Amino acid sequence: MSYKLSVSPDYNPEQLSGWFIFNTWLQKTFGQAVHFDVYDDFSGQRQAINDNKIDLIYANPYDAGVLMREKNFVPLVCPHKKTDEALIAVANKHLAQNVEELDMGCRVAYTQDPSVQMMGMIMLEPADLNKNDVRPILCENYILIAKNLIKGQADVGFFLTEAYDHLSNLVRKQLRPLVRSQIFIIHHTLMIHPDMLAKMPNLQQALLEMPKQTTGLDALHNLGFDCWDAIGQEEMEFMIDVVDTLRS
Repeated sequence: MSYKLSVSPDYNPEQLSGWFIFNTWLQKTFGQAVHFDVYDDFSGQRQAINDNKIDLIYANPYDAGVLMREKNFVPLVCPHKKTDEALIAVANKHLAQNVEELDMGCRVAYTQDPSVQMMGMIMLEPADLNKNDVRPILCENYILIAKNLIKGQADVGFFLTEAYDHLSNLVRKQLRPLVRSQIFIIHHTLMIHPDMLAKMPNLQQALLEMPKQTTGLDALHNLGFDCWDAIGQEEMEFMIDVVDTLRS
């Protein structure tokens, strides 16, 4: 029997090879075939979830609630000391020096990442702007958001902070962050399908012990992680409640 691993489409493209390396480690540790499926957009991945085509998923905090409460996925681990934060950036030449100076009707570039969209809109509130007051520009990735800002085709960009920090120096020199979120408690989580619960204890233990192995440590470093932390139902429920509160 083959299992399927997927990651939230908001992954850093530079880490894609790292996920293939992790999948190789997973197969050797698991002793079974694990196929790594990459989805270009959230709608395609969500359809695969509905069709029960995903067994393990590195989920963003927004989708984690649906996975756990509607699909009965169970949290396994989350990256150690890696929380999800967002930032709002403009081009260096933009006149606004803070969020409050942004005007109604400003063009906002963003990706399909629902968590970053949510945090970005919250950070626009000091300017008395909501989703009906801005002109949205949907981009496939954060590099295209940066290009839109630099070319003057967008006024504001929503970035996952980690993605912004991974832009090249040349690109970042042409941009200017206006504000960064400081939520500290929301994060991506590796989750397991309920049909795999019998394998959960051994799999979770193997994940937690990855730093003790050369191949495991190498796989972690290729993902930009130091190690995994175990996460339980109650902690996950709390994070999901926070996300729900921020959305309301």
